[in-house]
Amino acid sequence: MTDAILILDFGSQYTQLIARRVRELNVYCEIHPFHHIPEDWKSKFKAVILSGSPYSTLEEGAPNPDLSVFYGQIPLLGVCYGAQYMAHTRGGKVARSTHREYGRAHLNPSAGESRLLTGIPTGSTVWMSHGDSIVTLPANAVIEATTDSIPVAAFRFEGEDTYAIQFHPEVVHSEHGTQLLRNFIYEIAGCAPTWTPDSFIDETVASLKAQIGGGKVVLGLSGGVDSTVAAVLLDKAIGDRLHCIFVNNGLLRKNEFEGVLKQYEHLGLNVVGVDASAEFYAALAGQEDPEAKRKAIGRTFIEVFDREAHRIQGVEFLGQGTIYPDVIESVSVNGPSVTIKSHHNVGGLPDFMKLQIVEPLRSLFKDEVRRVGAAMGLKPELLGRHPFPGPGLAIRILGEVTAEKVAILQEVDHIFIQGLRDAGLYDSVWQAGAILLPVKSVGVMGDERSYEQVVALRAVQSTDGMTADWVHLPYDFLARTSNGIINQVRGVNRVVYDISSKPPATIEWE
Repeated sequence: MTDAILILDFGSQYTQLIARRVRELNVYCEIHPFHHIPEDWKSKFKAVILSGSPYSTLEEGAPNPDLSVFYGQIPLLGVCYGAQYMAHTRGGKVARSTHREYGRAHLNPSAGESRLLTGIPTGSTVWMSHGDSIVTLPANAVIEATTDSIPVAAFRFEGEDTYAIQFHPEVVHSEHGTQLLRNFIYEIAGCAPTWTPDSFIDETVASLKAQIGGGKVVLGLSGGVDSTVAAVLLDKAIGDRLHCIFVNNGLLRKNEFEGVLKQYEHLGLNVVGVDASAEFYAALAGQEDPEAKRKAIGRTFIEVFDREAHRIQGVEFLGQGTIYPDVIESVSVNGPSVTIKSHHNVGGLPDFMKLQIVEPLRSLFKDEVRRVGAAMGLKPELLGRHPFPGPGLAIRILGEVTAEKVAILQEVDHIFIQGLRDAGLYDSVWQAGAILLPVKSVGVMGDERSYEQVVALRAVQSTDGMTADWVHLPYDFLARTSNGIINQVRGVNRVVYDISSKPPATIEWE
């Protein structure tokens, strides 16, 4: 069995980043809320990492799990809040910092050997983000490092493999953060770096065979990376007992329905294309609220998909391209999450769809999905395809969706995306698209006054969509693209560029 690390989430914005760094060291890990410690932790995991938190240990209502089950039983690393919480609950003292540390600091390891800090030089830059400091350590704790501002930057408990640090090794600003995690995971926890794309493929195919047995699976393809990699894994496991359905909801990019079906011919997948555009447009008629549009699309997709699935005899399973961020976002550290937007993969099926769910990618981040796809021989142009929202262009048309608006946006989007490809910029952008605004502006075309639509262009850089920065596309590229859109797309006379990052904005406008 693959070695694994348990990450207990106290609500930090960096928790997923810890997981990504662990995975990059080829060790499997799982994130669980601090108040849902898995019952099988002792047999399943070789070490535990406690995340940071937006809370102070001194606040009423701060996370306060019983960690005594871990002490001396399993290697433990507390990061930021995790470190303060252990000091606070084991007899030490935590107080509001007289000198709060946010940003870069320089680490001064203590004299003598440290299993945690091996290979980390004095003066190494680390990233701090805390308003509390550890004033007094518990009786059986020993300082491992300080900074110029705080007396306790790292410490350990004698007689057990329990370590704690006040800084964040998972962020790139901590220049030797990966070395620290490597020391903890490999040397202290004794994990082997066996979590690789090839091992994941072998284990997943075997697991799928055991789960599905002789049954049939139906899977909704979207043309995107996740559903495609999920389909290829299922195909490896069960062959032609996988039935794929690609639904044209009328909200795809220009020529995408035909193009994706042709693409799948080369993969040897058993795919049926269904054009249900008219049904989706009917469901969207009069809908302007973003959530109402998403729900209308979701309902219609289920109706169409269920109808098509019933044409296949003996289907017992529904395959989905759910990935790990989808799962994490559906679980809250402090009770039910606030709904930012409904998700099409997480949340279960309606009662009338009597199918068991199969999710081959449920444990993977997006970049891991791409690595698994590459290991199975999928082409780079398919794996490098930008993410595209499940509701398609419907959430890039602000307000009511009509076939006419979709046609306009498809042309605008095509000019933008093809322009990125032609300029060699496509692969340096994580996601790009165009938004049709419910705004008209005055313009001059020829010698005549025009009063036509405004479109916004959006391009972001990200790794998994949890955070994103807008891309500084070259001005000459933006100028060419704007001219091309205004000259070629009837009904548009103004183009703007979105320079908002996530947070506070989302990647999509709806």
